[in-house]
Amino acid sequence: MQIARLSDLADPHACPRLVVKVGSSLLVGHDGPRHAWLTGLVAEIAAARARGQEVIIVSSGAIALGASRLGFDKGGRGSLADAQAAASVGQIALSALWAGLLEAHGLVAAQLLLTLEDLEDRRRYLNATATLTRLLDAGAVPVINENDSVATQEIRFGDNDRLAARVAQAARAQAVLLLSDVDGLYDRNPRDPAAKLMPEVHGVTAEIHAMATGESASGMGSGGMTSKLQAAEIAERAGIALVIANGTPDAPIARALDQGVGTLFLPRRKAGARKAWLGGRLRLKGALVVDRGAAQALQKGSSLLAKGIAAVEGDFQRGDALAIRDATGTTLAHGLSEYDADECRRLIGTHSNEQAAILGYAPRSAMVHRDQLVLL
Repeated sequence: MQIARLSDLADPHACPRLVVKVGSSLLVGHDGPRHAWLTGLVAEIAAARARGQEVIIVSSGAIALGASRLGFDKGGRGSLADAQAAASVGQIALSALWAGLLEAHGLVAAQLLLTLEDLEDRRRYLNATATLTRLLDAGAVPVINENDSVATQEIRFGDNDRLAARVAQAARAQAVLLLSDVDGLYDRNPRDPAAKLMPEVHGVTAEIHAMATGESASGMGSGGMTSKLQAAEIAERAGIALVIANGTPDAPIARALDQGVGTLFLPRRKAGARKAWLGGRLRLKGALVVDRGAAQALQKGSSLLAKGIAAVEGDFQRGDALAIRDATGTTLAHGLSEYDADECRRLIGTHSNEQAAILGYAPRSAMVHRDQLVLL
């Protein structure tokens, strides 16, 4: 059974495993945690568990909570040092908050703090998958946040929308529910009186991206509609549905699913586990720019050959993840390189029968093999 409508996220047969992401502006008010609202949300999560669903929570709020306790301005985001320090203080409070609320319903909370590299490196990704699987099998409710105390500007998710989508991939969830401060995706800026809510989206296209703005209405969080669309792209490659819904009302899950208020992103295809991981990568080591013929061959399922490469960007090693782009700059695919960057540059435009003389050893069958490549 596949998810086809918003209400399916409450069906344990269509959605046995659900990821719920809670943003900073929902969890933390001007006077601290929004206890009454959180109590209602946890009651909804407990109800989902009671009807047979497993739930993973991706929770923002550590920086905001810590900034409040330390007296930092700008919500703790005035500098990287402020954010890291605020997260160190706030994460303790955030974990205690979730643990206490879940315990009131007889549920055990488990904390996981993840960095970008934990889900970008294949071995660490599989370790995270194993931990999540064991926790869910044991009946715990994982509560996940980015490890902002050690994350840097260069190596971080930067928002928990994309983290939630990557966690859903790792946990093999069927759906992600992003609770935001808007009802969903509108066809234009929601402040425009003519704006219309998009109830369903079948694939995130350039036209869909054009509807988004990068702003966060609260000014407290780090995400905006752009990051949510990026999360939807990550989810859809793994066959995972994603919903953007308004989290500000009481009982926000029931409002979204029972009343059908939100935007449901339906996946277009389901890649295998390894290719879904590769397609969802956020940090790539370089890029291969291909000509028109190679771009067409990739769409037909071919490997990427040296003859079709027009340029090589970046400094990478064999096995590193790369973007594959056309001449216009459009990213066509992600793939794992069979050569390091210097070798790729030496092989640009060459045929296979020329490569042994250039390399000094027998060439590999492709620059990026189709088994190590996922189209976007």
